[in-house]
Amino acid sequence: MPKLKVSLLTGRTVDQGVGKEHGKLSEEYQESVAICHMDPEDIKSLGIRENENVKIITNFGSVVLRLVKSPTAPHPKIVFIPYGPWASLVMNPETHGTGMPSLKGIPAEIEPALEERVSSMLDLLEEHYKRE
Repeated sequence: MPKLKVSLLTGRTVDQGVGKEHGKLSEEYQESVAICHMDPEDIKSLGIRENENVKIITNFGSVVLRLVKSPTAPHPKIVFIPYGPWASLVMNPETHGTGMPSLKGIPAEIEPALEERVSSMLDLLEEHYKRE
């Protein structure tokens, strides 16, 4: 299976803000944040297509997201995930005393995840944040 080493960036987007207005349990919100923006040439190198699923793996976790072509390409080997619960699974939780985790330049690996699904918000909360 092809894999690509990338640098992961996270941040806010207009679509994320609009999606949040529909509610964080809404389909609009999930569609705006459970995605990974990637350079079109990197998408080709993985042998996948836009709207297929990919898995992002960092030292802090992994998550399956829907792949979209980056609107700001070219930027080879740099991927972007909007802020949200899906991005939180792969970010460095260390805040170094600032109260903010590391949100930019996280070493990551990305691979096709054609047989895996993107977790819904409720499934994600159940799988990763449920208290026993």
